[in-house]
Amino acid sequence: MREIVLDTETTGLDPYADHRLVEIGCIELFNHMPTGRQYHQYINPQRPMPKEAFDVHGLGDDFLKDQPVFAEVVDDFLEFIGDDSHLVIHNAAFDMKFLNAELEWLSKPKIAMDRAIDTVQMARKKFPGSPVSLDALCRRFKIDNSNRTLHGALLDSDLLALVYLELLGGRQHGLSLDSKVTKKVVIDTPRIVGPKENYLEPRPHILSEDELAAHQTYIEKKFSAAIWLKREEV
Repeated sequence: MREIVLDTETTGLDPYADHRLVEIGCIELFNHMPTGRQYHQYINPQRPMPKEAFDVHGLGDDFLKDQPVFAEVVDDFLEFIGDDSHLVIHNAAFDMKFLNAELEWLSKPKIAMDRAIDTVQMARKKFPGSPVSLDALCRRFKIDNSNRTLHGALLDSDLLALVYLELLGGRQHGLSLDSKVTKKVVIDTPRIVGPKENYLEPRPHILSEDELAAHQTYIEKKFSAAIWLKREEV
């Protein structure tokens, strides 16, 4: 299963109030694990950067003026996210609103909202009443976010990928010890790839005579009153 962890930075809060995208960062996951593939792009918003937004992400006019506009990078972005991959986003409504506004202005098809997995909603359901900001979740899961002095789309996507994995329950999120759970659990394991001669032979698990004798002595001392031992003596 392919998923894309996605984050954006913008000039403000509302694309229909003359605000634009300035950065997109994406991390590819396959079966919930990072593959190493990523997409990262700064974007010229073709408008001045408000101080409030600059204080959040530190992307100023001098830097962004030399970046491509969204129309120049949209096809690469759409190719990376694909047609049906789920998009893992923290506060998905915000990022999807900006992405779909930019696509609308270019007469491109919008991204369906049902593709988005909102980690804010996941966190609120899992930890009701607790803070669910990305920083708060990093602290909860002991994820190092010391490099996050400013918001950045790629850095935040990288952190969010780790948070998302924890929200799912960790690397073995399908494993449940709840006795009430009856659903069959299937845990993916890596496939061995390569020539047959590179495979390791199974290790023989055969006890030596000394190990068997030591085990028997232990049983006789530890469980001398055991019913099964007395039955053997009869």
